[in-house]
Amino acid sequence: MIIVPVKEGENIDKALKKLKRKFEKTGVVKELRNRQKFTKPSVVHREQHLKAIYVQKLRDAAME
Repeated sequence: MIIVPVKEGENIDKALKKLKRKFEKTGVVKELRNRQKFTKPSVVHREQHLKAIYVQKLRDAAME
């Protein structure tokens, strides 16, 4: 359960923003979207591999 303490006199918009940020950090929405459809393990592995290659290329480009 996510708890956002609201200080006295604090704007409700700020409290909502804090709640959204905490909610996003937990990864609940991302997990729900992933559970809506089945993805083969080989596809997941391939996506992870391609992402790792992409990140490595970015780091190599930053080093040069």
